[in-house]
Amino acid sequence: MLSLKFVRENPEKIGKAIKAKGLRIDLKKILSLDKEKRALLQESEGLRERKNKASTEIARRKKENKTTDPLIEEMKKVSERIKEINPSLDEKEKELNELLYLLPNIPHPSVPRGENLLIRTVGKIPEFDFEVLSHEEVGKRLGILDFKAASKMTGHAFSLYKGLGARMERALINFMLDTHQKQGYQEISPPFIVNRSSMKNCGQLPWLEEDMYYLEKDDYFLIPTAEVPLTNIHQDEILAEEELPIYYVAYSPCFRREAGAYGSQTKGLLRVHQFDKVELVKLVRPKTSYEELEKLVADAERILQLLKLPYRVMLLSAGELSFAGAKCYDLEVFAPAQKQYLEVSSCSNFEDFQARRAKIRYHCQKGLSLVHTLNGSGIALARTVVAILENYQQKDGSVIIPEVLRPYLNGIEVISAKDEKLR
Repeated sequence: MLSLKFVRENPEKIGKAIKAKGLRIDLKKILSLDKEKRALLQESEGLRERKNKASTEIARRKKENKTTDPLIEEMKKVSERIKEINPSLDEKEKELNELLYLLPNIPHPSVPRGENLLIRTVGKIPEFDFEVLSHEEVGKRLGILDFKAASKMTGHAFSLYKGLGARMERALINFMLDTHQKQGYQEISPPFIVNRSSMKNCGQLPWLEEDMYYLEKDDYFLIPTAEVPLTNIHQDEILAEEELPIYYVAYSPCFRREAGAYGSQTKGLLRVHQFDKVELVKLVRPKTSYEELEKLVADAERILQLLKLPYRVMLLSAGELSFAGAKCYDLEVFAPAQKQYLEVSSCSNFEDFQARRAKIRYHCQKGLSLVHTLNGSGIALARTVVAILENYQQKDGSVIIPEVLRPYLNGIEVISAKDEKLR
């Protein structure tokens, strides 16, 4: 959330951010409401000051046995006017606050205004001397993925892992959590259901509500990412400066309707309504937040490096930024059968946008200051499984398990259709 003072002083900058992020917001209405509210507030404060001075004058006149009737009559009118102003003032303030929640965060000056920028490419794309199969076909032949069963029990765009497929996904989760703990993140096991204010604090609402799974009876939401509960751990709190930075990591399932998604990107595990993810969240001092963003990207990259998967890092343009993001890097892993890079992590700095909504502050030399919040996937599981099955597939139909995962799978090195007992 942007401060009203910032909005008032930077309408041109905000207008550009609204346009870049493809939103339709009447900024003039917000500025007009602010002007009207301030005029009413100024009038109300002026009337209260008159009333206070009149009270002193009435007391003095009574003491001197002078008439007070005209002044008392005048103050009745002042009181009536104050009563008229207050509801209007409250109404305008409520409307103004609701409109402020619609304003997006401002892109950082280093964010490209045109196309996304390639920062680096890491790892070698594998070459095959046989026909490369998609992860769907590989998973089906090995008996470790069953989309048909998932579709029967739920519907389209859900997945079911079986045998070594389920074990490999669990191994990935534990490997990621262990790796990030070594990097200094505290593991959290959060609720997977949150209230409306938690969603609003992270910027998921109001714009993305149609993409969320909503529990109407309780006014709760299934989480779209563990970012939501992790960021809200310290909502409405004032932290000590020495507590910062705070690093959290959590595994969670993620639930997204993915409204409007269609085509090849919805096949198999590429875009599903429920998927597992390990998430990283940081609460930091403002002066270090962009240094912390680079470290966050490196921490997420480490997972792909250890899995020995080819990937690239992209700096998102202003037009590709999330509603709440000020700067974001995407990590994209290469999938041979898809012949493209797939996003597996977005690492974002939200500056004080989320913290202002969630009222997360800390004591500093200047008094109280809002923290800066950051988050990134470390990393999303579904497309990581896609990358493993497609990059590590062999001519005989088997899949080599990345070396770093083998200790989590009792030393198993290969998933093969021949290994009935392992399936």
